[in-house]
Amino acid sequence: MDREQLLNVAEKFGTPVYVYDSEIMRAQYERMINAFSTVKKVKLNYACKANTNLNILKFFKSLNSGLDTVSIQEAMIGMKAGFEPNEIIYTPNGVSFEEIKMAVELGLKINIDNISVLEHFGHEFPDYPVCIRINPHIMAGGNSKISVGHIDSKFGISVHQMPLVKRMVENTGLKINGIHMHTGSDILDIDVFLQGAEILFEVAKDFKDLDYLDFGSGFKVPYYPNGDETDIEYLGEKLGNRFNVFQKKYGKELTLMFEPGKYLVSQSGYFLASVNVVKQTTSTVFAGIDSGFNHLIRPMFYGAHHEILNLSNPEGRNRYYTVVGYICETDTFGNNRKINEIREGDVLCFLNAGAYCFSMASNYNSRFRPAEVLLVNGEAQLIRKRETIEDLLGTTIEISI
Repeated sequence: MDREQLLNVAEKFGTPVYVYDSEIMRAQYERMINAFSTVKKVKLNYACKANTNLNILKFFKSLNSGLDTVSIQEAMIGMKAGFEPNEIIYTPNGVSFEEIKMAVELGLKINIDNISVLEHFGHEFPDYPVCIRINPHIMAGGNSKISVGHIDSKFGISVHQMPLVKRMVENTGLKINGIHMHTGSDILDIDVFLQGAEILFEVAKDFKDLDYLDFGSGFKVPYYPNGDETDIEYLGEKLGNRFNVFQKKYGKELTLMFEPGKYLVSQSGYFLASVNVVKQTTSTVFAGIDSGFNHLIRPMFYGAHHEILNLSNPEGRNRYYTVVGYICETDTFGNNRKINEIREGDVLCFLNAGAYCFSMASNYNSRFRPAEVLLVNGEAQLIRKRETIEDLLGTTIEISI
């Protein structure tokens, strides 16, 4: 992190503002590709729900990434960014069949996680190849809100329902070209991931015309200084070797797919906000900033941790602050945090702000969403302007009352 460059961005574009470093994205992408170097065909599909800015999608396209989407709108943005339809995998949950038909019309790779939808699809589009998302019944992930592969999850088709799935495929003539799983986010335990992989292999061996196996993602990035993260190299060694054994036994060369989102962009992002007030009460010193959970909801929604640094006073003595926002509800970013002394007007920096931050921003309290800036070859480029009152009212239809 270049402190002076971030301060220059804050001065030039104002705060609050999101800043993303493309070189960190590139390094994470290449690290993951290199970790699976023993596998001949590896494809990373950037999970763009983490951050859907068009320019970030274009950047990953330039790295030869595919795209993982969960809505038709994400797929459309992906195509606008230059991805071909067959480079986009569409993994919806609970959407209407009309939206799935749109995915067929666009020519996307389609991932189905519901038996009734699979049956409907087989009757209507028996010649259109699809992937099946399984639920391995494994509890994995950083907390219950981001664990999606357990028995009570709404995601995926239970592994115990595979006999029904196979009978349905035989009856409709449906073409299955991929098997997919995703167990959760912030997965640290490699053995849990490998356990899920064995379940996926067991399911895959019964489908004879596969092109790829998609192992999802959910890899943990460090949120604290020297914090824990997924050992991607160890995973690459273990899963890569096991995958090679499986495809040899399967009798066909397959593509090993992943759909990393947060892993690729989280550490590239910085959220900059200015301190409006420093308020001391009987028990706490509050630092109130020019933002709130309308811009960064993860700490309030998930209990997610973002390190907070004082860019303006890095040599100031350490003091303890509760950093809060300006929303008319409790919106605490960090409680009792040790930060270099904060003064009104200082610029604070929130780390790990590249994933699920701007993409979850809202206009709550009728506040404008912030600008976004991308660092490319060391140059700060505006990739989304700060909203205005015209943007806020742009879809409103005023009637006579």
